[in-house]
Amino acid sequence: MRKTLVIAFGGNALLQAGEKGTAAEQWANVSRTCKALVPLIKQGHNIVIGHGNGPQVGNELLRQSAGKSQYGLEEMPMDFCVAETQGSIGYMIELALLNEGIDRQVVTLLSPVVVDEDDKAFQNPTKPVGPYYKEKQEGFKEDPKGNGWRKVVASPAPKQILHSELIKQLSSTGTIVITVGGGGIPVVVQSDGKYKSVEAVIDKDLASALLAQEIGADELYILTDVPNACINFRQENEQVLNGITLEQAKKYLDEGHFKEGSMAPKIRAAIKFASGVNRRSIITTAANLDGGTRIANNEYSTDTDVS
Repeated sequence: MRKTLVIAFGGNALLQAGEKGTAAEQWANVSRTCKALVPLIKQGHNIVIGHGNGPQVGNELLRQSAGKSQYGLEEMPMDFCVAETQGSIGYMIELALLNEGIDRQVVTLLSPVVVDEDDKAFQNPTKPVGPYYKEKQEGFKEDPKGNGWRKVVASPAPKQILHSELIKQLSSTGTIVITVGGGGIPVVVQSDGKYKSVEAVIDKDLASALLAQEIGADELYILTDVPNACINFRQENEQVLNGITLEQAKKYLDEGHFKEGSMAPKIRAAIKFASGVNRRSIITTAANLDGGTRIANNEYSTDTDVS
């Protein structure tokens, strides 16, 4: 049966640990990840792809800083940088998929995402972005590892994907849509109904989960660098999680089994999506799409291997 799948590329789909982020490195990584998606595409499923952009935005901010210091160029705001990297990464994914010889249209859609202006995250920005500096500046926090001072911005929760209806329409025709890159471009709705960009970043897994809900997807794949989530990670009693219920996922999260900045945000996004009827979230690597940690409510289907 044809399903609608939202697949969120993790950072390792674009950059591996220790790489510098050259174009050649990113092409190689994107091509490898896209090749792994071909079986799903050939099964006839509707595919929507989200992706991260943290290292790419960081490099873009470095270019902005260098342009200002060396040539007096005005630094572009965060929303410009997010939009630019959405386009460049989407372009790579498009070509990588087309080069696999798939018989589908592929399109990149830049994605504004609505956040709440009163989100508590704006009161205490914590998300570090851009280069390190030797001296403190307004809106900066000191790196706990002693690397210097770094700009921090808020990371509010996504509330609405502006183009979700269009994404749904395109996907229903078999078009592969690449969207919500980097969690989307954060905007708020002003009192006059107009949109305004804000200095923030949105978690790409939460944005992908919200998009999957809004377009009525059947499954959400969150691709990372490990084949399964685990409890008691890297301890003698480590347990690999295969199929688990929504209640188990919430319990393990509450017990602190998943680290913030690592697996915890992915589990939250997986729970958010799987809370709907007949929905399943899968956390795994691109090379392990038939396995991974599968989270579903009890109503999903009998093929959920609860363990």
